[in-house]
Amino acid sequence: MTQTATAHPVPSAAALDLTRGGVDLHVHVDPDVIRRRITDLELARRCEARGLRGFVLKSHYTSTAERAAVVRAAVPGIDTLGSITLNSAVGGLNALAVEIAAREGARIVWLPTVDAENEASAHANRAVGKKLPLWAKLQDELRERGLSVPTVPVLDERGHVREALRQVLQVIAAHGLVLATGHLSRDEIFKVVKAAWEESVEHVVVTHPDYPTQALDADDQRALASQGAWMERCAAPSMSGKVPWERLFAATRAVGAERTVFSTDLGQPANPPVEDGLALMADQFLAAGFDEHELRRMTVDNTIHLAGVEVQA
Repeated sequence: MTQTATAHPVPSAAALDLTRGGVDLHVHVDPDVIRRRITDLELARRCEARGLRGFVLKSHYTSTAERAAVVRAAVPGIDTLGSITLNSAVGGLNALAVEIAAREGARIVWLPTVDAENEASAHANRAVGKKLPLWAKLQDELRERGLSVPTVPVLDERGHVREALRQVLQVIAAHGLVLATGHLSRDEIFKVVKAAWEESVEHVVVTHPDYPTQALDADDQRALASQGAWMERCAAPSMSGKVPWERLFAATRAVGAERTVFSTDLGQPANPPVEDGLALMADQFLAAGFDEHELRRMTVDNTIHLAGVEVQA
């Protein structure tokens, strides 16, 4: 990697070639209620130029399924996929919202992120003056406006998975969608993953398990992977200094490429271009001693599998 005048790293030719054909399963781009560095249409065109296969649009506040369909029509060479995140803005654990999103073509259902009890607790306990994520600033602004932004619990008072969540899982299973665990805590993740298998969900991704508010250790990640869950490695938390790269490397070695999937979680104005993210991750992992076969598996083969798109010849 080299540095440009903007201080953003530039991916190597080897990394760009390795990640060609991959799908970025986790991006935050405009239009959004939070400021982003690029629009969905522009990203689709840049991904096409990069030789990437596609990306999944993520919003913390609304379904992106209809939007993804418009981008696919405008840039048919890219598989732009939609999703829904079950925060308060869509009614929380709302099986009907998931059903509608599925019928509109959504691929991934994220459990609560900004409204997860775990994340809300961490936000409330942040030190005064500490830099806030963009979403946390928006949450504070909404509350200052007098709007109710309740948390979305996934467990009941006895610590059991809520019936509303089981209904959501049943919809996910019926449509063959991907469940992502969002910003849940370690104990919540284990209970939710167990419930997902009980409800016949086919694909479960543990959302950035290395992030501070998830903080799953290597043994936890191995245990979940042995059950069939995927461990997601995201670029943005490491690029912003929240998660040391060494932590990603160690966790990936513990789990193996077979159950690890790369995504970027990029789109923040201060971070590198979204279309560079997978390749920049590949450069970091190559420098750490991972081989090209492992990188191809985590950035292309596994991402295509979870995206549910056909393998191109």
